[in-house]
Amino acid sequence: MEQISGWIKQQLSNPQVVFLSAALVVLFVTIVYAGNMLAPVFAGIVIAYLLEGIIRRLGILRLPRVIRIWIVFIAFMVFLVTTIFWLLPTLYTQMAQVVAQIPSMLSEGQAALMTLPTEYPDLFSQEQVLEIISSLRAELTDLGQKALTSSLYGVTSVITLLIYVILLPILIFFFLKDKERILHWVRDLLPSENELAMQVWHDVDRQIGNYIRGKFWEILIVWIASYITFSFLGLQFAMLLSVLVGLSVLVPYIGAAVVTVPVVVIAYFQWGLSNEFYYLVISYFVIQALDGNLLVPLLFSEVVNLHPVAIIVAVLFFGGLFGLWGVFFAIPLATLVQAIMVAWPQSVEPTED
Repeated sequence: MEQISGWIKQQLSNPQVVFLSAALVVLFVTIVYAGNMLAPVFAGIVIAYLLEGIIRRLGILRLPRVIRIWIVFIAFMVFLVTTIFWLLPTLYTQMAQVVAQIPSMLSEGQAALMTLPTEYPDLFSQEQVLEIISSLRAELTDLGQKALTSSLYGVTSVITLLIYVILLPILIFFFLKDKERILHWVRDLLPSENELAMQVWHDVDRQIGNYIRGKFWEILIVWIASYITFSFLGLQFAMLLSVLVGLSVLVPYIGAAVVTVPVVVIAYFQWGLSNEFYYLVISYFVIQALDGNLLVPLLFSEVVNLHPVAIIVAVLFFGGLFGLWGVFFAIPLATLVQAIMVAWPQSVEPTED
């Protein structure tokens, strides 16, 4: 206890440590208790990080920053309008079609499962198979209805939609236009002795920017590659499934494993164990292999490498705390923890004369 007490006193005697600790506590409390209210602000910061990278790359055109901001912002608005008026309705329609096909899928699955007691009488009894079928029917039907209801609520909630459609572009524009003024204002609020906090901030700022931009391009590339592959092979619900595959990269390791289930299940009920089914499965796993072994190293070469166990723990921990945002920012938050551990002042042992 004396050693712990001495360590605490030593740390509290350092004003930079006190300031960094207070800043982290304020940030944590703000996210936990005001995260839902400030979600458009957080979303605006994330997208501004993404667009800032594009604005910097346009610097090769030697255009003034204001013009580059307007070019990128208009392109973003076109993307946003396309998403709202074309992509979301398409996804909702295909989701409704999937839910409508669940009963027929269950019937086909039931017929396949009923052959198990005949083929493997030592492993399965008819009562066990009927119980499995009943449980699957209830779970899948409930899951489909929940997904459809959630997507309907998310798309048709007028208040939420208006908040994001109106406020989000405004926030993004001013985050980009007045970036230096905002950062200067924040620096003026900081105490003079803030080297430790600034060291952590510069490291995390670089990591978060690289991560957000890399993750966006990874989602986009995996989505497009999956959609082209699924459409070429004639897989039903190609847009819905390709979007799910693209978004699955937000959750390292776990996401790819989870999204494999709907892709394989829909392919099986469409083609059975035919050549088309095997072509689809092989193509899908080739996309996953290229993503993990080629795309990720290229896009995230500047991001601090974290051990796979640390990534999984970060996804579970921060996802449990902050939901979807916690899953998305799991790696940057883990990087924040790592940056703090690296920058934290080490205790200096007194030397003996």
